[in-house]
Formats: sequence, structure tokens, C-alpha cells
Amino acid sequence: MSTLLRRFAAVAASTALGLLGPAVPAAHAATDPAPAPAVNLATNPGFEIPTLPLADWGSIPGWNCAAGEATVTTDPTSAHSGSAALSVTPAGADSTGECGQSVAVRPSTTYTLSAWVRGAYVFLGATSTGHDVPPAWTASTGGGWRQLTTSFTTGADVGSVHLYLHGWYGQGAFGADDVALSGPAVDPAWATWNVPTSDKVVFFTVDDGWYRTPEAARFIADHRLPITAFPLPMPSGFESDYFQRVTAVPGSSIQDHTVSHRDLTTLSAAEQQAEICSARDVDQRLYGVTPTVLRPPYFAYDADTLQAAANCGMRTVLTATADFTSGAANVYHGGPLLPGDVVIMHFTDTLADDLQRALAAADAAGLRPAGITDYLH
Repeated sequence: MSTLLRRFAAVAASTALGLLGPAVPAAHAATDPAPAPAVNLATNPGFEIPTLPLADWGSIPGWNCAAGEATVTTDPTSAHSGSAALSVTPAGADSTGECGQSVAVRPSTTYTLSAWVRGAYVFLGATSTGHDVPPAWTASTGGGWRQLTTSFTTGADVGSVHLYLHGWYGQGAFGADDVALSGPAVDPAWATWNVPTSDKVVFFTVDDGWYRTPEAARFIADHRLPITAFPLPMPSGFESDYFQRVTAVPGSSIQDHTVSHRDLTTLSAAEQQAEICSARDVDQRLYGVTPTVLRPPYFAYDADTLQAAANCGMRTVLTATADFTSGAANVYHGGPLLPGDVVIMHFTDTLADDLQRALAAADAAGLRPAGITDYLH
């Protein structure tokens, strides 16, 4: 067994007894709750988080910028605060050098967006808010830093907004630092190891993506197996069409597994958000899907994970009740598989055999594989 899988197995074994399914919501208090505090929801707002391991070379965690135009300067004298700032040089006169990110927000809620910028004709704004929002902009910062600020109220059906920074055509380079989207955060994601249901269904999930065998793809297609895939961005970049093929059966989906497969509980809340949001962005770019489920590496998560996942648009943090990876057949609650169980496997060279054993175990328990997103709401 690989070092990665040994580590996964150790963490899974140590945490399985603590993963007792969804918590029962506490009764609502008789009085109205206090307003949620305003926090900064932006991902990597000061550009201080370095390029994530296994990320695309040159990527800026949490931000999507025009290819080849944006870098992060790490000279403190070039930053508004801290040790880093965004520097954008548009590739040509027909480019504004836009950088942006998506953040989950509450509907019908007012947010304030600000950033410190440097350069000529720099713009800051938000789209997908449910209303037209004029950008904040400056014709010139006079060579120094100037703060831009705007605000907006989200529409009644809005759950996510897109933040953007850009220059203007033919105006040259610009810089940005200390971005803030200030307002109440969305509720934390729900953590669970199964999907409570009375339907006789089980859910097959497959992680990572380092081995992409034709045998596994054929087994999935031949048996019409709906699977939930959690590929890492680097394997996705190597062979995205493989993951599209193995998730072609109705009910299948591609979900979030972070960028670097690090134990999230060892990272700060800001780093966790960068890991989760950046992986989401890769899935959107390569597959045209927006994940709503996070599989935390090694099943390791904490309260910061649940909030960071929610800020990135994840509604569920999902572990598993059984592991059928590399010849294993471990059902953490003991006994046969039960309705709503989640089986974890990995894209290994044994995946076809693992799927066959998992399917046989489901058949023996009178269960059929189903698509998990059909049951998560």
C-alpha cells in the first residue's frame, strides 16, 4: 500500500468512531438570533498565500487571472501591507488584465467590497449579485496606493457573487492588495459520513486520480455505475477527458478534493479556503461544473474546514462509511453495507477489481449504487 493510502487508512481508522452521521439541529431560541458578524470573505485577500503544491505553475491561489499577465510580488516595499501584492501587466492593448474570484454569500444581504490599488484606470466590482453594481475606479493613484470601495445588496435568490479587479485598455500595469469582501458569511457546510435515506441505495466515491485505467472505465460503463469522482487538479490537468468518461453515467458527478491533498486541519482557515476554492475553479474550468461536495483528504476536517468549504460554495463535507480501496473491504460501522452508506475507493491500478467487490457487497445487502447529488439537498 502506498504511503498516501497508509496515511489515509490511519486517519480513517482513528476518526471513524467519531463520525456518527449528521448532528441533530439544536432547537431555535425563542428570541431572534443576533446578526451574523461581518468578516472578510475574500479568498487570499492579501495575496500572501504562496503557490499551492500540485497547483498549476504560476497560479495565484484563490484568484483567476488572464493567462500570463498576473504575478505576485513578494517584496514588502511593493506591497500595501504584509509581504506580497498582486501585479498585473496586460499582455496587449486589447486586454484589461482582469483577475477575479467567486465567493458564496447570503441572499438579500448587503456587502462592502474594497481593495487597495495602484496604477491608472483600475476598476473594482462585483457581478452576479442580482442587481447592476457600478464599479469603483480611479483614473490614477499618483504612483501610490489608493483604496477603492463599493457596496451591493444581493438578490433574493443569489448565493454566490463574482469579484473582479482590472485595469483598462492601453493603460499599462496595475497593482492590488488587501482585498476585502465584508459582510456575514454563509452557514458552515454540513459534515456527514453517510446520506440518511430509507431507499435501498449505496454511493460509490472515487478519489485522487493518479491511476486512470481503461479497465475501470469499461467496468463503470458496462455496469452503468453512477460514481462521484473527487479528482485532484493535477491529474485532471493530465487527462480531464478520462474523468469525464467515468462520470458519464447519469447520477455521476465531479466534486472537490482540494488542490494539494494536504491535511486541512494543519492549515489556517485562509489556506483551507484557498485549497478548496482553487480546486473548485479547476473543476469549473475543465468540466464546466460547480462542485457542492468536499471530500477532505484523509477525512480530516475541523470547524474552519466547514466554514471555508461553505465560503467556496460547498454544502456538504463528505467522508465515508466504508473503504474498498486496493483490495480492502472495511465497513466502519460493522456488518454489511446499509442504505445511505458511502463507499470510498481511489483511482488506483486495482480500481476495476475494487468496484467489482464493492458492487458485489452492495448486491449482497440488497442495495443499488445511486448518484449522491440526487440525495444531497
